[in-house]
Amino acid sequence: MLIASALTKSYGGVRALSDGNLAVRPGTVHALLGENGAGKSTMIKVITGVVAPDGGSLTLDGRDIAFSSTRDAAAHGVSVVSQELSLFPDLDLLANLFPYRQPRRAGLVDRRAMATEAQPLMDLLGLEATPDTIVGELSLAEQQLVEITRALLQKPKVLILDEPTSALDAGAAARLLDVLDRLRSNGTSVLLVSHMLEEVKAISDEVTILRDGRTVLAGADMAGLDIPQLVDAMLGEHRAAIQGEVAQADVDSIDIEEVERPIGRGVAIEGVSVPDRLDDVTLTARPGQVLGLAGLAGSGHETVLQVLSGHVTPTTGAVVLPSGETLRPGVRTAIRSGVALVTGDRRRSGLLLDKSVAENIGTVRAISMTGAWRWVNARTLRERALERAEQLGIRPLDAVDRPAGQLSGGNQQRVVLAKWMEIEPDVLLLDDPTRGVDIGAKAEAHAIIRALAGSGRVVIFATTDIEELADLSDRVVVFQRGRTVGDLTGEELTPHRLLEAINASTDERTAA
Repeated sequence: MLIASALTKSYGGVRALSDGNLAVRPGTVHALLGENGAGKSTMIKVITGVVAPDGGSLTLDGRDIAFSSTRDAAAHGVSVVSQELSLFPDLDLLANLFPYRQPRRAGLVDRRAMATEAQPLMDLLGLEATPDTIVGELSLAEQQLVEITRALLQKPKVLILDEPTSALDAGAAARLLDVLDRLRSNGTSVLLVSHMLEEVKAISDEVTILRDGRTVLAGADMAGLDIPQLVDAMLGEHRAAIQGEVAQADVDSIDIEEVERPIGRGVAIEGVSVPDRLDDVTLTARPGQVLGLAGLAGSGHETVLQVLSGHVTPTTGAVVLPSGETLRPGVRTAIRSGVALVTGDRRRSGLLLDKSVAENIGTVRAISMTGAWRWVNARTLRERALERAEQLGIRPLDAVDRPAGQLSGGNQQRVVLAKWMEIEPDVLLLDDPTRGVDIGAKAEAHAIIRALAGSGRVVIFATTDIEELADLSDRVVVFQRGRTVGDLTGEELTPHRLLEAINASTDERTAA
């Protein structure tokens, strides 16, 4: 049994954990919930030896523990899968699955034994990759499955999962939940951190909730709680801020610059093809609306964003921008043409974590103006960052002077959006923009996105969260095998219809 008692931890005078208490019993799935900044990540870091607590105690099976690192924790039966990936992108799959424990035969690494041991778990999780695949070439969802497989190969007594399904499609998420059910049956303790409350409710036996660094609900029976009660406990007095009327007021109060453009001119994708990824795709995104893109992993909707942002060059077809110009190849060219890509993968491609928030906000503007890094007056940089922080609700305002890596997930995502707003884009591409943020931060992000669309911009949005896609989008185009196979609006645009459209086979469509 893993027990955390009265844990405290501060960073530079800021109290991240004030009174953290947790007890995870063997053979249970225990949910750890709370808003971004509530203390969940800090508690996990303390448990797994990433940071030392200022106070409190930890015990595992009745013995005091104080791990020196995640490797030390894993050696003692506590494995963690962090939301932010910790893979070696230049190494192959097997090297990532067995970074410290490599079976040998005749003095040589036995890759066959490694593959034999890993394959059953890969099959359970639906990870389709060969042993010599370079991990950096895998999709974000596949890399998430590599992380989970690696943790399971350690045969932990306690498995800690931080937002494990945030990058997964519905099928992969369901397979993972089945695996957690098996682990529970085998006596493994699972500590699950997730903002996917319906998944949490379905799989968890008990729940602990943190708010403002303190445990406000400890080891409660999940069966006796519904989702509104969970949200109330997570948000406390902040609950009202995410209700419909207040959320709409937030939209009205967000000061987003209006974009002048010819009426009705949006983005036109005309016969675009990318080998093995897109096949003669044609669609139009109109200003003032949020266009959603949906599909299973690898269906092509992600590639559309990569084409529009200049990361992928199509072999045929063209993209016509709101200005009337045809998009030319290259990321820098796309930026200069007013195209912004807001990624949900904040730590790998969204932020410079060791740089200040102000420096992060200024990065894209510098590239768009000069094509290279340029010296910018620090005072001017900070003033502009403060304006964006106030506009987009980055809290507290003096966070502009802190390293971006110290902010909560919700605030980090606002910084990513703020840096792109500095170029006043005509086209805003959103790739899983609320991945791993709490329900309050997600509602605020939705308000900002709607305000951006209302200002006359073209907003194109993709996410693995079907309910979010249905809630936020005015229209959703569904992809399958690189082609558009559905276009949902109005009353048709529901999570149920989206799931049907995404998962329908080609034969079913033909019959229909």
